[in-house]
Amino acid sequence: MRVFELEFPNPVLLASGVLGISSYLFKRIEKLGAGGIVTKSIGISPKKGYENPTIVELDYGFLNAMGLPNPGVDYFLEEIKDLSLKIPFIVSIFGKDSEEFVKIAKKLENYCDALELNLSCPHAESYGMAIGQDEKIVYKITKDVKKSVEIPVIVKLTPNVNDIVRIARSAENGGADGITAINTLKALAIDIDMEKPILKNVYGGLSGRCIKPVALRCVYDIYKNVKIPVIGVGGIASPEDAIEFIMCGASLVGIGSAARDLNVFKDISEGVENFLKKKKYTLKEIIGKATKNI
Repeated sequence: MRVFELEFPNPVLLASGVLGISSYLFKRIEKLGAGGIVTKSIGISPKKGYENPTIVELDYGFLNAMGLPNPGVDYFLEEIKDLSLKIPFIVSIFGKDSEEFVKIAKKLENYCDALELNLSCPHAESYGMAIGQDEKIVYKITKDVKKSVEIPVIVKLTPNVNDIVRIARSAENGGADGITAINTLKALAIDIDMEKPILKNVYGGLSGRCIKPVALRCVYDIYKNVKIPVIGVGGIASPEDAIEFIMCGASLVGIGSAARDLNVFKDISEGVENFLKKKKYTLKEIIGKATKNI
């Protein structure tokens, strides 16, 4: 299927945040059936991230505060300069302001098929969510990056806002080619024996099956109010999950927490294909179907 003027063999992507800085893993994920890859977020310079503990597994999902650790854009370019994939390769980037986003985008433009702007990390100091909650900043960063490159620009939104549709419209008005919804929810966990928060950073991003209903609601609302394609992310672990997101308006879906099992890409894409055959639908015919059957 064709989205953002790119050809995806199936709608199931690796979402940003996991398994995303190694050329070896990118190639392996392609072989295991992913329809596209979104890398971990890359910044202008190397970033160590937060001290441990940075992740905790809960009964209902994961909570992490990694602090956007990454090797920096120049090192990352060395890692991917000879990378050759047959599926779309999307690089996630972050920065403290529009100028930094543009610098990173220009460096990467010739080495990827699209960029995803991370305006939504819930635990990254002055990066991420702090930027993505302001519609004027979202508009400016999107517009400036879009003007600086010729490849598609996708904006990843935070659910930690009063009105995600307002932010999605700002991205669309800034020229975004697509929206990714959602990033993790700001949350925390307590160790009752230590009598303090578990994460060193106190706050982290909640992911996994527990955030799926929130993510579905966000995709549903965005699809009804913007015209650009949506990538649905949040708690997808089965073909049924992916189909729900597509019926809420997602053209593509991203797999994050469930990618601990790399067979998930093939399992979900084949499950979606079998559903379509059973129902005698094309994928395009079920995008947003749940928003119309009311």
